[in-house]
Amino acid sequence: MTSNHRPPESFLHSLNWLLIIGLAAIALIRPLFSLVGMSDALGKPATPIILTVAISLAWTLIVGLTRVRRPVLTLVLAGLLYGVVAVATSGLALRGGPAVVYGSVSILITNLLWGAACGLLALLLQRLRGVR
Repeated sequence: MTSNHRPPESFLHSLNWLLIIGLAAIALIRPLFSLVGMSDALGKPATPIILTVAISLAWTLIVGLTRVRRPVLTLVLAGLLYGVVAVATSGLALRGGPAVVYGSVSILITNLLWGAACGLLALLLQRLRGVR
């Protein structure tokens, strides 16, 4: 006897990982600007602030104007993934020591909170649009 009933989708499988990776990749524009010297050329601190606002807006609109099932978690994970990449590429993780561990953890927490804030805005946008 066969059944058309599918088992419930697991929590991790219900996330759009390609979207999460893509959103984290968008945030890589910040270190890229620094790496190629555009932050210095365009002026600090304005450039990092403008880029952060632009990335936040992009994240919020991309998730808020679509039917992403878990917008807050999606953007929390995007922020966290970006933070992991930022720590790994900065070389902080390779230096060791308590100050570096603290710095790495603070980077991860900051980016997690950034993702959460954007996720809450995206959720609000979805609700305003009537997406459930």
